This record gives sequence, structure tokens and C-alpha cells, in this order.
Amino acid sequence: MRFLTRTLTAAILFIAAPAFAGDYTLGKLEIDQPWTRATPPGAKAAGGFVTIVNGGEEDDRLVSAEAAFAGRVELHTMDMTDGVMKMRHLPDGIPVPAGETVNLAPGGLHVMFMELEEPIAEGAPVPVTLTFEKAGSIEVEMSVAKPGAPAPEGHGHMHGESKN
Repeated sequence: MRFLTRTLTAAILFIAAPAFAGDYTLGKLEIDQPWTRATPPGAKAAGGFVTIVNGGEEDDRLVSAEAAFAGRVELHTMDMTDGVMKMRHLPDGIPVPAGETVNLAPGGLHVMFMELEEPIAEGAPVPVTLTFEKAGSIEVEMSVAKPGAPAPEGHGHMHGESKN
């Protein structure tokens, strides 16, 4: 009986625990910790973030993203130019080199959701389709953190080195 109780308790904890490393797998790619932030009413844009680990021997590239809640979705980077933070569209996508980790995070590479049709609500995950040049497409659910959050709750762990 004790074994059964421990097994059931472990199973319940496993089911209730948030997903972290290896959230999604697409070929040799691991798509970890997809998230975005809640937006206030009337907001027309939001950023999406994710960690992509390329465990393969072949380079790939995130070429696009789609989300039903946004009229337009683009891949962007933010960088400092002459002391001014500038956002720039990356029409050729985001390289995901073989054997490396690429972090899409606030203040750097990110998915840009534009022409939002309604506010993104905190706590309710949103579906987003990521398309890679070689690995293909995968739908992920982005968790939704509080407005302005630096990361979603419980997502302090990151794989390897960031490549921005």
C-alpha cells in the first residue's frame, strides 16, 4: 500500500509540475520554455520568447511564426545603436547553429506579435506555430507571464550558452 501511495503521489506531482527542459521536440531541435507576457487592453503588440537547442549536426533557421491572436507575426532583434535601443525585423529568420542554444529573450531576439486582436490574458497559454527551414513546423503553447515580467514564474533554468 505504501508503494502505491508513493507512486500515485509521484505521478500527481509529475502531472502538476510545469514543463521545463525539452518542452517540445522537433527532429534534433528542443523548443524549451515558450512564453509571452500579458498585455493591457488596447495593446497592439507583444513579444514571444523561447529557448531553442539544436542537438543535431546540421544548422537550421527559425524562418517564421504564426499566431491566430495576431494579425501579423515577425521575427525581430533588439540592439543598442548609438545609445538607443532599436528593434529590427529579421526577414531571413534567426539562425539556429548545430550544437548550439539560441535564446529568444526580452531585449534581444524575439517573436513579435503585432496587430493583436485582443489582449493576451495572464495564465492562459496561447498557441503559436514556429517554422524552421529544415526541421519543419511545430505548434507550441506559450505560457503567459505578468505584464513586464523578465521571465515566466518557475523558468529560471536555461540550457547552455545563449547565442543572440
